[in-house]
Amino acid sequence: MRILVIGSGGREHALALALAQDSEVYAAPGNPGIGAVATLRDVDVLDGRAVAALASELAVDLVVVGPEAPLVAGVADPVRAAGIPVFGPSADAARLEGSKAFSKDVMLAAGVPTAGSRTCATTDAVASALDEFGAPYVVKDDALAAGKGVVVTNDRAEALAHADLCLTQGSAQVVVEEFLAGPEVSLFAVCDGTTAYPLQPAQDFKRIFDGGRGPNTGGMGSYSPLPWAPADLAATVMASVVQPTLDEMGRRGAPFVGCLYVGLALTAAGPRVIEFNCRFGDPDIQPVLALLDSSLAELLHAAATGSLATVPAPVFADGAAVTVVLASAGYPESSSRGDVIRGAGAADGVNDVDVIHAGTAIVDAPEPGDPGHRHLVTAGGRVLAVRARGYDIEDARSRAYAAADLISFDGLQRRSDIAAEPLGVVEGAAVLED
Repeated sequence: MRILVIGSGGREHALALALAQDSEVYAAPGNPGIGAVATLRDVDVLDGRAVAALASELAVDLVVVGPEAPLVAGVADPVRAAGIPVFGPSADAARLEGSKAFSKDVMLAAGVPTAGSRTCATTDAVASALDEFGAPYVVKDDALAAGKGVVVTNDRAEALAHADLCLTQGSAQVVVEEFLAGPEVSLFAVCDGTTAYPLQPAQDFKRIFDGGRGPNTGGMGSYSPLPWAPADLAATVMASVVQPTLDEMGRRGAPFVGCLYVGLALTAAGPRVIEFNCRFGDPDIQPVLALLDSSLAELLHAAATGSLATVPAPVFADGAAVTVVLASAGYPESSSRGDVIRGAGAADGVNDVDVIHAGTAIVDAPEPGDPGHRHLVTAGGRVLAVRARGYDIEDARSRAYAAADLISFDGLQRRSDIAAEPLGVVEGAAVLED
């Protein structure tokens, strides 16, 4: 199979690694890490016609759109109109991520268990909703906000200020929710509009500092499986969340084809949905794909062609996988670019370890005593992710950190407690914005 992956981050590198096991992979625009397993091409990821033209030129059998921004912009629609199978929802279906208010409306109509919420268009309405739900206060920008649209705080003034900032910077509304207490879990469902298969659950660590402290990020690490989670979690969520949502989207004339990311809080009353995303999460999909034993290409192609029920459910290997993210100086408020990265090749050469590129570039940047050489440098907030497989979580965690120790660059930030118990059980709730 010939497959075109759209995007340039860690998620797309992880997808390319899995797809390249049995397919010829192209990526646009890709990154230096993806270029080791795929042929890179240039494209404007927000231009659906350009993506469709490139897919036609390459005569691919499948297009996989990775990031949320192109999906919400409707990039999948021209590709589908060109007769090319595409794994990724239409613009109408991608509103499940593009609008928090729309997502909550769908959940309510479908009877999906989730937090109580109010959609507010004025600061007065926000103030009333904050008082209704009480602290901790949860305020979400209605639109995509690159992982910075959610505030969870005990400070009412901070919650109001965040809502006011969202409303004055172009958002028509914000969503105020009740706080959901419990560990966060990511469950990915591969959907063809009517049928869905779950992937193995994972947990993501959102805060920048150890112990779940500091600002929210796009994710500083992840692991799978979750031995502490209920054994029937995936089955429960598929029955109570995913299938009702697919049915409701079908009734609305916007069948959902692609990955439905279900961000959950495991509350005392059972699983509750924090949010939907319309694509694989990053980095939480990385350990899941490391353990996938069946063909990802076959699975995604079946979903894109409406034939998911004709292929077997995904199969996962025994053991565990852990991902540790290495971020640049200043992240998440800013990022440092151009810092030379050392040791990535050595880490990638460790047995059962993959170094996944998220924000890197290759430049001609001679260093003292090393003139004229090309160097791998930082080019974003989350720079690399070190992913390791092991016999169990402790083994995978040890391998990931040992490999991560081989990598250095100025200002490197990483957490030291990814997948460490009991933190993995207790951290998080009510955030989960990638």
